[in-house]
Amino acid sequence: MSRKWCTRRALILLSACCILFFFCTLAAQEVANSSAAEGQTLLAATPPMGWNSWDSYAETVSESDIKANAAWMAEHLKPYGWEYIVVDEGWYVTNHTSETNGGVPEFSLDAYGRYIPAVNSIPSAEQGAGFKPLADYIHSLGLKFGIHILRGIPKEAVRKNLPIAGTAYHAKAAADVSDSCPWNTYNYGLNPGSLAAQAYYDSIAKLYAGWGVDFLKVDCISSHPYKGDEIRMLSGALRKVRRPIVLSLSPGPAPLDKAAELSRHSQMWRISDDVWDVWLSDKDFPQGVGNQFARAAKWAASSGPGHWPDADMLPLGRLEPVAGWEKPRTTRLTHDEQRTLLTLWSIFRSPLIMGGNLTLCDEWTQSALTNAELIGVDQHSTGSHAVLSTDKAAVWLSTPESGDGAYIAVFNLDTAPQSFHYSWKDLELKRANYKLRDLWEHEDLGSKEFVDITLPAHGSAIYWASEK
Repeated sequence: MSRKWCTRRALILLSACCILFFFCTLAAQEVANSSAAEGQTLLAATPPMGWNSWDSYAETVSESDIKANAAWMAEHLKPYGWEYIVVDEGWYVTNHTSETNGGVPEFSLDAYGRYIPAVNSIPSAEQGAGFKPLADYIHSLGLKFGIHILRGIPKEAVRKNLPIAGTAYHAKAAADVSDSCPWNTYNYGLNPGSLAAQAYYDSIAKLYAGWGVDFLKVDCISSHPYKGDEIRMLSGALRKVRRPIVLSLSPGPAPLDKAAELSRHSQMWRISDDVWDVWLSDKDFPQGVGNQFARAAKWAASSGPGHWPDADMLPLGRLEPVAGWEKPRTTRLTHDEQRTLLTLWSIFRSPLIMGGNLTLCDEWTQSALTNAELIGVDQHSTGSHAVLSTDKAAVWLSTPESGDGAYIAVFNLDTAPQSFHYSWKDLELKRANYKLRDLWEHEDLGSKEFVDITLPAHGSAIYWASEK
């Protein structure tokens, strides 16, 4: 009996040691992974700035169009911080139409069920080169390259049950065939309970890294419907590759109660459905400039280095030759409304992604996009928040990176001109006097005891109130 008890006790102790060793190893690995992540350069330390093809080309953008817009950005916008060139939806469709998600699409896929560029749109992708030649060109300009995808796995890959690169899995094991994007039928969702699903996302992340992708916009994932499991899988896949790739989630409105999860797993996410060149909309799609004030106020506290609520693209300038919504046109927003859009996006610290055709930029649009003082508010301020907000007016504040005073934006949301008079106390500022500088007019206004201004309909002003 004594010998049996000793043997049993030894086995219990050995089992306990094994369990303890397992958990210690797991904890050590977690710490190692965390340390490795912390050691990496922070992605999107400031709100990303760039251009996206959708607003002006929809699914029809060609390689020559992309290169032309990239060259224009490099020459005219790069010195002001603009750097990303993003190819939006449809680069893998071989039979483009001018309709959004229109016709019966045909796709360009590789042997592992991954979309690859259609060579009739991206000729340099021939012979399996993918986006690498185009990305190399964009990198040669000192810019960064991005692409748009839909969450999930191509239905064609599932029908053919294609293998998943680098694994023994096949597409059917990864797919959730009961799940598909409600407004685009190209893909099935992925089954979060399947190891094959993670393997598929790992395979596309590795492919994109090999192409030289710097920015990945993933659609039908952050709203209608919100897919937290797929966000986590994609984020994990991107962390496994050695290339830093910004993860941008679309569409909106992303759920506010998921702010912490979105911040942990992505660098930017949309706060509304698509914003187009309208002032105010009573529909979910499209949204207008005026619709963004209330949303921005709710999301402002979630902004910070590496995680940015996104107020959507800038539908400015010329939305042609094939606008992503309605007919090709010059933006319907007035100059005052365009300034208001840029002012709100900047003091809210949204990513700034231009949607208009850069090659057709007029002098006024170019000057708006190269306002270094306004861009400085977007890139180098903290504590952005709405101080006053009504149906007819809004006032926002943020703190310059230097800590000197405050940036103050005043917005007239009414359809008629309005005059505004605010004491510094009204604006949460403590001093009796501040030196004001108008950041749109680039003009010093001297020492002031209050803000006093008349703004046109849907107009705005933004100041630096300096203590020095």
